[in-house]
Amino acid sequence: MNPSTQNLSVQIVRFVDDRFPGWVECEFVDANGLRHVLKDKYPIFTTELLDATSSYPQLGCVSCEVLARWQDAQGRELVRVTITRPTESSEGLSEFVVAATQLSN
Repeated sequence: MNPSTQNLSVQIVRFVDDRFPGWVECEFVDANGLRHVLKDKYPIFTTELLDATSSYPQLGCVSCEVLARWQDAQGRELVRVTITRPTESSEGLSEFVVAATQLSN
């Protein structure tokens, strides 16, 4: 794994399509408090088997590349990341600034 590759924590909030292998909608909140929505096949976000009868929300993650790290005026460690799959959020974004605590290896 590339050292700049991390996992961004997301909440899998709903099952949206049963096309193989099943599609889900996920959410996360960025460092500015804005909610972003991602949609893709459930194996992108979790190793759990999910379908329309699964219980939601569930924890998940999405692979991302770290572009920059810094500390803001309030002392928070922030990270600019880009996600490669899905390529963008429902808002058309693929780069986000998140708290470092939202990332894991």
